[in-house]
Amino acid sequence: MSHPSPSRLSLALLAAGLACSSAATADEQFSSLFTDAKPIFDLRYRYEHVDQDNSLSNANAQTLRTRFGLQSGSWYGFSGLIEVDNVSRLGDAAYNSTRNGQSDHSTVVDPDGSEVNQALLRYDHTLGSAVVGRQRINLDNQRFVGGVGWRQNEQTYDGMLGQLKPFDGLTLTYAYIDNINTIFGPDDNRYDNRSNPANIEGHSHLINAQYVLMPELTVTAYSYLLGLDNIASSAAADFGTLSSKTHGLRLNGNLSGVSYALEYAQQRDYAGNPLELSSEYYLAELGYTLKGVALKGGMEILGGDSGPGNRAFQTPLATKHAFQGWADNFLLTPEKGIKDAYLGGSMPLLGGTLQAWYHDFRAERGSEQYGTEIDVGYSRPVPLLKGLVATVKYAAYDADDNGVNTDKFWAQLQYSY
Repeated sequence: MSHPSPSRLSLALLAAGLACSSAATADEQFSSLFTDAKPIFDLRYRYEHVDQDNSLSNANAQTLRTRFGLQSGSWYGFSGLIEVDNVSRLGDAAYNSTRNGQSDHSTVVDPDGSEVNQALLRYDHTLGSAVVGRQRINLDNQRFVGGVGWRQNEQTYDGMLGQLKPFDGLTLTYAYIDNINTIFGPDDNRYDNRSNPANIEGHSHLINAQYVLMPELTVTAYSYLLGLDNIASSAAADFGTLSSKTHGLRLNGNLSGVSYALEYAQQRDYAGNPLELSSEYYLAELGYTLKGVALKGGMEILGGDSGPGNRAFQTPLATKHAFQGWADNFLLTPEKGIKDAYLGGSMPLLGGTLQAWYHDFRAERGSEQYGTEIDVGYSRPVPLLKGLVATVKYAAYDADDNGVNTDKFWAQLQYSY
């Protein structure tokens, strides 16, 4: 009987060892989905006061958002995430949440309810990534697509998103969306209307190409094709009047503390919109930062249009609270369009950040003045507990006989684990 040579035996033992090692490594990598998982826990309490110069009673809303979830570890680039939110009213319902029937009060869009905020599978590779499921999508500065993170019920998207990074500096993004979970959710009831559904159904395509040539210049081209079937530009308008296709180009950069942004976009009707849209968007912005003090000024124009219905340039998926004033008086662009000339900045103060802004609003078509607004805010980590941040904000909108004078005040505590 022959016996294997020592060399053959060694090779066999080595192969068996490698096989066992590979199996053990694969098991270890799979187990990392659980061993490297991280919990998600976030609490946000907010008091919001709204005082408008009209017949509505002042709004006084106290709400608490509780968010918890789990971010898995990674296995061969695959990972998962699930996140659940609950928004609960504290105290009296002395505000109109758009779902509670308190129409004699000013509006604070923070309805009660619980909802899956995100539930997704993700794959990461050196050349890009892919995400499928309910997810957060924030593109560029969120002027056209964002999560509306200021409101207690964040806006998230059901669909798929892919990003390709073929070489340094270039990021190609495509997303297909078939449902949008809006800030007005999680549920519809007898008090909602055509302009504020809990879920926006339809078929939308988001295309974005960004190339960072150098710190002094980033070029972004985009096409956003929004098929929004069950939402209208107003409660009395036809469904589909916010469906649009928007093509644009953005240039921005920073040189020795000086920042700039230039942007242009065209908007046309899409996906059976009953209105014939033809409007334009312009942005010119200049900023300067020195020793933590940042100053910025600019002009943003959303074009208007004549004809029946509101045909002005609209941004239905934007994080709108970050634009055109914190009082949120121009969430829907007026028919004559809007010019927003703004100036402001931020600075470090007592361990936190102070910011202040001034806005002058005018019609894009004609000489009508829409009013002015002053916004002031301060945010600071609370030293007693890591992850706890306190924020206060105030907005004062003077309507100049066009609209309603509005004062808003917020006090907020947020803890993130």
